Amino acid sequence: MTSPVWHPESLAARMPFLRRRGVLTAATRRFFDARFYTEVETPYAVPAPGEEVHLAPFRTERVHPDGRTEPLWLHTSPEFAMKRLLVAGAGPIYQLARVWRNGEGSRRHAPEFTMLEWYRPGADMDSLIAETVDFLRAVLPAEPLSAGVRTDLSRIERLTVAEAFDRYVGADVLATAGDAAALAAAAGARLRDGETWEDLFFRLLLERIEPHLGRACPTFLTHWPAAQAALARRSPDDPRVAERFELFVCGIELANAFVELTDADEQRARFQEDRARRHAMVGPDWPLDEDFLAALQHGMPPSAGIAVGFDRLAMLAAGADRIGQVLWLPPPDLA
Repeated sequence: MTSPVWHPESLAARMPFLRRRGVLTAATRRFFDARFYTEVETPYAVPAPGEEVHLAPFRTERVHPDGRTEPLWLHTSPEFAMKRLLVAGAGPIYQLARVWRNGEGSRRHAPEFTMLEWYRPGADMDSLIAETVDFLRAVLPAEPLSAGVRTDLSRIERLTVAEAFDRYVGADVLATAGDAAALAAAAGARLRDGETWEDLFFRLLLERIEPHLGRACPTFLTHWPAAQAALARRSPDDPRVAERFELFVCGIELANAFVELTDADEQRARFQEDRARRHAMVGPDWPLDEDFLAALQHGMPPSAGIAVGFDRLAMLAAGADRIGQVLWLPPPDLA
């Protein structure tokens, strides 16, 4: 019978991983402090948690002193709040934020977890990738190990989404964009009932591409189809793709990053598209974040930013195989 997470034996089993997590946290702050970033804290309960189609937030409520009530949501990322601070002139900023995503729970997922996000005005994709590599080498072992996969940080792989689909799926993902039948035919895959192009895109990514990424060395998967990067700037070289990358280390998806979209009108249009898709799936939810759009309209400096799953980073730092090992009090089903 498994001990409850508060049992001394249970905590003792996690303590080596948790001590290493503490070292990681301190090293993270040293890294950003040395680069003249400012650590910030932003609200967790917000009127609009984002426009991601496939993320489910937790709902809560604020009761005002006069008795009025206001629906709020636990944020799924501090991104919108931190971008408001960029508009305000905060400069390079980072945050170790608690975030919530309902319906998640697995060896690598927890419904409540820590996200490391940082944003640098003036950064582009190349400079953000370089800084991310510097960060990994500063805070992780030279060859982190998790779930039997060891990765050498001394070198990296850069791969566009189109190159990954060509290499591992045998399909031209950009030429078939929006046409699920054409992508299925090119990939030699059976199109499932009701499966959209986006559904098939992510199925092929999960089943055929991700098992090859971030194993011998870290992989930066770059230049995503524009429809899969709602907060990223379109590439000036190819408007079919956006300047987004995901990072994989030890076979784990560790981070998601954008060269940020700063055009308020384009951002509004993308939000409205995402809202329509989400509402068709789950119904009405929160109002459009007009305050965020007003901030963009005021003017956000050209910037790049990244969100790193800090618990997953702790797994790599400590050699843990599952996320519950690096949480002080994990949910019982993840312990």
